[in-house]
Amino acid sequence: MIYDISQELFTCRVYPGDPAPKREVLADMETGDIINLTAFSMCAHNGTHLDAPSHFIQDGKTLSELDPAAFLGDCCVTRHEGDITAADARRILDTAAALGVSERILIAGKATVTEDAARIFAAAKIKLIGNESQTVGPEDAPLAVHLILLGADVVLLEGIVLTHVPEGRYFLTAAPIHLGGCEGAPCRAMLMDL
Repeated sequence: MIYDISQELFTCRVYPGDPAPKREVLADMETGDIINLTAFSMCAHNGTHLDAPSHFIQDGKTLSELDPAAFLGDCCVTRHEGDITAADARRILDTAAALGVSERILIAGKATVTEDAARIFAAAKIKLIGNESQTVGPEDAPLAVHLILLGADVVLLEGIVLTHVPEGRYFLTAAPIHLGGCEGAPCRAMLMDL
């Protein structure tokens, strides 16, 4: 089975203060044009998207400098509600290890990675962590958690939709749009049963 875990772009949740995506119809066959043609504008962090280290780190890697293996490969989907503590992070890592997939972790639910949990994930040298919020850390103070994870070259997959996905092991594909030199980009994230 294949699960689409991406938000639809024009109706997506938007991080407070970021511009919302806008669609402009340039040509429409319904009004007599010979083609349909759309233009759009958006923030690189709208909807389901990836954060690269350069999002918060001055000389950090951009998305085009990252190894694509970070956002393509086996992953663990687990559920959590509320703040993820250091103990929760260890439990999540143990669950992933038991499934044989410790490099990519996706967390379903209204979960917020705390600084202590971020340190545990960073020390474990995971490649990617994803969640359903528009930011992995606290929405009102995301800096510290981002610095810890991005400083350890952990790619962040934010704004995924996991409500319809059972916990378990999957193959993740979340390749970003190739925006050369950018600190983030939207992606079409999907999970496949293994």
